[in-house]
Amino acid sequence: MRYFWAAFFMFWPIVAIVIFTISPAMNWWFPGAGDPDSLTKGQSMTPLGVDIDNLFYLILIITSVVFVLTHIALGYVLFRGARDEGKKALFSHGSHALEVMWTIVPTGILIFISLYQLDVWRKFRVMSSFPEAAVEAPVAEVTARQFEWRIRYPAPGKKLQLKPQPDDLYTVNDLHVPTNRPVMIQLRSEDVQHSFFAPQLRVKQDALPGQVIPVWFEVTQAGHYQLTCAELCGWGHYKMKARIVAEPQTQFGKYLHDLRNEQNDDGVQDKKSGDADDE
Repeated sequence: MRYFWAAFFMFWPIVAIVIFTISPAMNWWFPGAGDPDSLTKGQSMTPLGVDIDNLFYLILIITSVVFVLTHIALGYVLFRGARDEGKKALFSHGSHALEVMWTIVPTGILIFISLYQLDVWRKFRVMSSFPEAAVEAPVAEVTARQFEWRIRYPAPGKKLQLKPQPDDLYTVNDLHVPTNRPVMIQLRSEDVQHSFFAPQLRVKQDALPGQVIPVWFEVTQAGHYQLTCAELCGWGHYKMKARIVAEPQTQFGKYLHDLRNEQNDDGVQDKKSGDADDE
């Protein structure tokens, strides 16, 4: 048992290195495209998401190096103590130099990370840095409520207004956006605090009652992406599952026209077409 704890603390850095090495191949990584066999699994579907992933990688590298080195040092000290069993331990009240060093080094690392991420934070959170085209023409308003997502689009050819208009179009749990251009949504909450979370797009924003929060992103690949609530919002929280459908601009325009025709259909067959059918 003399060497057990030395081996125990040396074992975990090896496990960590092995897991970090095989994780991408085993798809134990970031969420990506919905197809499990897709080559893009694990990759962000938005340019801003790539920047966010790079921040995660940076922090992962820093914490991994610190974790591995710390455990190697701890294992080495325990090994030396177990090997020199008869050697008398040296009592030390502390080291002022060491205290200063392990205060300054972590502080420097945290300051570096905080400064390094400012540009990504600005692009995602500061509205003056949003793409101008997206700000001028929001695609939709997304209202979270217990327990669903309600989507409001402007009528084709019109701009979304903060107040609902008579010809606005509505869906539930089905948000369509065009691909390969920045789009913005207006995020609201009707009741409690929710969180708009699209993991494949790396988009996450709390929805707060009484506030209209702009959220922008740009989807680079057409497809269906998950939309969930990432804030515990009540007993039906687990039911707040929706989808984001990214499609080319022409298909997006066709979707809005079809939605308008469906919404305005009163169920009464046109008289002329009915007469033609009778003939």
